[in-house]
Amino acid sequence: MGDGLDEYRRKRDAARTPEPVPAHRRRRRAAGGATFVIQQHHARALHWDLRLERDGVLVSWAVPRGIPKDPRRNHLAVHTEDHPMEYAEFSGEIPEGEYGAGRMTIFDHGTYEAEKWRDNEVIFELHGERVSGRYALFQTDGKNWMIHRMDPPEPGWTPMPTLRPMLATRAARLPSDDAEWGYELAWSGLRAMAQVSGGRLELVDGDGKEVTDTYPELRALAESLAPTECLLDGVIVAFDASGRVDAEALRPRAAATGAAAIRRLASRTPVQYLVVDLLWLDGTALADVPYAERRERLAAIRLGGLHWQAPPHFAGGGQFALQTSREQGLVGVIAKRLDSPYRSDTRSRDWLEIRAKRR
Repeated sequence: MGDGLDEYRRKRDAARTPEPVPAHRRRRRAAGGATFVIQQHHARALHWDLRLERDGVLVSWAVPRGIPKDPRRNHLAVHTEDHPMEYAEFSGEIPEGEYGAGRMTIFDHGTYEAEKWRDNEVIFELHGERVSGRYALFQTDGKNWMIHRMDPPEPGWTPMPTLRPMLATRAARLPSDDAEWGYELAWSGLRAMAQVSGGRLELVDGDGKEVTDTYPELRALAESLAPTECLLDGVIVAFDASGRVDAEALRPRAAATGAAAIRRLASRTPVQYLVVDLLWLDGTALADVPYAERRERLAAIRLGGLHWQAPPHFAGGGQFALQTSREQGLVGVIAKRLDSPYRSDTRSRDWLEIRAKRR
């Protein structure tokens, strides 16, 4: 007679994977209450594994978008095979070619209390370091379940807002009160908001059109930031072979239809997403925070990848920024008041665009 872990063992070769593959189920109950663990799994597709101790095993669900923080949004949870209790402490690299290949890390752990446990519904309260509160898991179709947060959001948490780009006003010269401004190089490209949530990316252009599929090389940005969730403002830019901005190179991509055509164009003209602002971070709204502080918080999340980065800004030093823009063949600079908030879909004199004069 099996012990509830037969399927788990069938899928794993103990000689090839560092995962625990015990010969027997451990029946000891954790001191102080039943154990739960949430593991962040960078497998073929990033997801989070929720595991609840029950009768000596960890009953498990794969949650592609992570544990919901907002009771208004339910997330898919796919019921998977039971795992051994030893798995609650596992983190490591599952080798390529093995079931679940990829990096596994512990996102949170703690104890939980089950209020209801039926074959098609589980109601429980988590007591973790990063996740706490009452949740419900309910079956919808076969292995497909949903997870719902029953409590209100954590105090101070706000949902990610829907914002449109703030715009700069054209100016003939640099501000006279230089020390009160920050300066960014003005990039010629596609302005786009990046919504990063649950390890997934959604790119929306300045007209409110989703363009995620047009720039497949940027999808990995969200997984690289996980578990961080944020709303970014930036510019998608293409560069030529000499490293100069090539604004025309984006036109064929925007007009392309079909994934195959877009992949071909991406291989010929890769892009960079240059992030210039951070407007929401892990439940904290930042649009009303001064620009200088938003840039500090943006630097703190350490954006950097093959196809994305946060270019530096200059606090003061407008002449230097304008000279740098001229040397790089850019159109000019964007000057932003250091104390300015972010005003969605507004053209403001808190932001100024100053063109670089060509010699």
